[in-house]
Amino acid sequence: MAEKISVLLVDDHSLVRRGFRRILEDEADIEVVGEGSDGAEAVKLAERLQPKVIVMDCAMPGMNGLDATRKILAANENALVLMLSMHPEETLVRQALDAGARGYVLKSAVDLELGSAIRRVVNGETVLDSQLKRPAPLKGKRHAALTPRELEVLQMIVNGKSNKEIATLLDLSANTIAVHRANMMDALGIHKAAELVVYAIRNGLVDLP
Repeated sequence: MAEKISVLLVDDHSLVRRGFRRILEDEADIEVVGEGSDGAEAVKLAERLQPKVIVMDCAMPGMNGLDATRKILAANENALVLMLSMHPEETLVRQALDAGARGYVLKSAVDLELGSAIRRVVNGETVLDSQLKRPAPLKGKRHAALTPRELEVLQMIVNGKSNKEIATLLDLSANTIAVHRANMMDALGIHKAAELVVYAIRNGLVDLP
């Protein structure tokens, strides 16, 4: 039997945490290993429990979810943070992704599929709520829209690796790599795969092989 995905729930409202726990208890491949009520507690629990995914509330008193995410990733770059928020503002989405979150999901979503979002994050995807627009990159900084995982894939593309080879190296499916490639082209406003390599090299997004 495959190892379960360990999850830490962080939200300053106990009823919200209880609701998310109940949702995840129905997922056979996911296990909630702890709960935190603020950012500081999230940092401590993440270090002690080493969960695969931290489901993090964005707005909390004291240390907020963004600051907690930065601290957690500074201590463990392999941690995966899925940000939950009541707020769909593009600025917050960008701040969450810049902090290193692998996804941004609205708590208010009627069809919130938390289990699916967690699995997608584990598979290397960047998960954005369907009600959100992908944050537009800043003028002159188009690469700011790329996630750390996408930049990693981009480096391998420039190195001449195929989708299948990249998938093997990152322990992902070839289909997931194809999605990353399509997302990068969309984010950078590029329409041909060859242009993606040229753009990456010209703009210093990758190290030359």
